[in-house]
Amino acid sequence: MLTAADSLPLTSGAGHHFVIVASRYNARYVDGMLEACLATLRLAGSSEPEVVYVPGAWEIPVAAVTVARRPARTPSAILCLGVILQGQTSHAQHIGDCVSDGLMRISVKFGVPVIHEVLTVTSEAQAEERCLHPRTNKGTEAARTALHMAELLAKLR
Repeated sequence: MLTAADSLPLTSGAGHHFVIVASRYNARYVDGMLEACLATLRLAGSSEPEVVYVPGAWEIPVAAVTVARRPARTPSAILCLGVILQGQTSHAQHIGDCVSDGLMRISVKFGVPVIHEVLTVTSEAQAEERCLHPRTNKGTEAARTALHMAELLAKLR
């Protein structure tokens, strides 16, 4: 199976600064994405990224915007990792919609790539496939996207 990450070459992370904002809620799955993300960034020669932990997906945008507006060192990309597991109500969809909107607004306002891997899944099986399986891990995809966007924006600037 071809994944979106397969379509992006592994570009160099040298000279780029990445920040990862990771939710502690559904930690088993988020940690799986985080490990894959860190491994991919290391493979690309990136310096060790800063990892910022937040309680849940809802808190990811406020941490991301705080990182984006830091005057000292703007990151090359902010990678946002979280898992929202659908329950019996529409609560998860509301959280997912608001987080998605917030992350897009941050990216456009500050001109910093905000990589959105805050997954809304309907089952534990979907979470396992996207977060724990080496071939389809969205953490790998997030890192490859961040590397690509950091390189692209450096060229465009």
